[in-house]
Amino acid sequence: MLHSQSYEVNRQQRDDWLLKQNDLSSGQSNVCARKKNMFTLAYSHRRNIFLQPLIPPLIKKVNMTLLVHALACAFGLGSWVSINGLWVELPLIVNILPEGWELPSYLTVIIQLANLGPLLVTIAHKFCPGRLREHLVIYSILSVGVAACVLLAVFWKNTTVIFGQPRSTAFFSLTFFLALVDCTSSVTFLPFMMQLPAKYITTYFIGEGMSGLVPGLVALAQGVGMLKCVNVTYVSDNLTDAGSAHFTVETQYLPPNFSTEIFFSFLAGMTTISLCAFIVLNRLPRTFELSTENLVPDSDAVATVCRGLDGPMASKSNSSAEEETKQTGVRIATQQQSGYQLAFIYFMVLWVNGATNGLLPSVQTFSCMPYGNLAYHLSAALSTVANPVACTIAMFFPNRSLVFLGMLCFLGSGFAGYNMAMAAMSPCPLLQDSPLGDAFIVLSWIFFTGLLSYVKVMVGVILRDQSHSALVWCGAAVQAGSLLGSIIMFPLVNVYHFFQSGDICNSTCQ
Repeated sequence: MLHSQSYEVNRQQRDDWLLKQNDLSSGQSNVCARKKNMFTLAYSHRRNIFLQPLIPPLIKKVNMTLLVHALACAFGLGSWVSINGLWVELPLIVNILPEGWELPSYLTVIIQLANLGPLLVTIAHKFCPGRLREHLVIYSILSVGVAACVLLAVFWKNTTVIFGQPRSTAFFSLTFFLALVDCTSSVTFLPFMMQLPAKYITTYFIGEGMSGLVPGLVALAQGVGMLKCVNVTYVSDNLTDAGSAHFTVETQYLPPNFSTEIFFSFLAGMTTISLCAFIVLNRLPRTFELSTENLVPDSDAVATVCRGLDGPMASKSNSSAEEETKQTGVRIATQQQSGYQLAFIYFMVLWVNGATNGLLPSVQTFSCMPYGNLAYHLSAALSTVANPVACTIAMFFPNRSLVFLGMLCFLGSGFAGYNMAMAAMSPCPLLQDSPLGDAFIVLSWIFFTGLLSYVKVMVGVILRDQSHSALVWCGAAVQAGSLLGSIIMFPLVNVYHFFQSGDICNSTCQ
């Protein structure tokens, strides 16, 4: 051991002596250059020692956070983009498909039938808890959504003769699959997002709101369904009136900036983006803490419905409450609602969703088309945009007063009544040939959608703080109101023909 240490000392002394002799023989300039290089290397090494452990993890953390926010937003974008896109494209579709102005009433019923998807997911959670692989369900429904949009872009015009009448079987079938995807996303996307930290859930809801905003803006850029009235002359081939000229006015629809096929391809692209975002999110390493706030526990959702409104309060743990207090700086006191207040709240839920999801969408064509395709186009696109805008306003300016919400509900119902009255007066509504009438019907649809959307959001917030049972019953009231509105309007439109369609170029109104 001692021999080894002395050998190392002697070798170090020898190396130092050789280096000194080399420096003396190399000249003063080389010595200065060598010392400068040694100082630079030493400083660089010291800087790396202190900064290397700090900078890369910080950059990696920031990049990962931004990436997950972008992915969460893109994932939420695919939740309702397909159905919202169909609604804003209707002003062009109703002029081509054989159902004409009655087409929206068919769509409302098809969308309600697509709630079979959420029902099956709920039953699977109830009777097979823990066995349903949500990521596989999401893979499946988004893949079906992409395929349905692509097929819709190719076959949406195809019809089949049923009982002597042409029917848009391809359009209806593919619409059902799109509605199945969007409805099922409501019970699968959010539980998946609960695996991420709570800050990313807000970004997801922003993307979900953009699923209505983006198709509406694209439809405005498309300029769907512009028309003009053209005088047409044709010669009669009747034997009693051969060779005589007849004059008539025909409605000709000008081509939009881009076709319906391109619009459906755009919807397929948006759904593909959502699918790709989910693939990346699902493969991200779970190196962060999971969110501790479970909005809808899967195991007891159905059981809570059976217990009704008398279910226990959903209380947060002390740790989560303290964490929320630290983040917001304010602890919000939960106010219990009386039986009469709950009855009023559920009545608003039933009515608002029945009006916005069933009653009024079924007759939007009869309400707007007599004023022209431009009025219908603006009403459909801007009312779709009004929904996420109202949700954003509710996020930053919440008001839980039942009196205030009741007033908004009454005001929104007034606009709904005006829209329904104009539909009943079709094809000759009030102020039909006046720009003022066009402005009234467009603004009426915007305020109707915006006001009642705000009410829906705030009522959901109130019931969420009331109890988990109340929130589940809110979902049941939403579905019941939507289904009831669709069932009421379908026979009125398609069986009894209570609402009359017309041709804007040939309708004579006194």
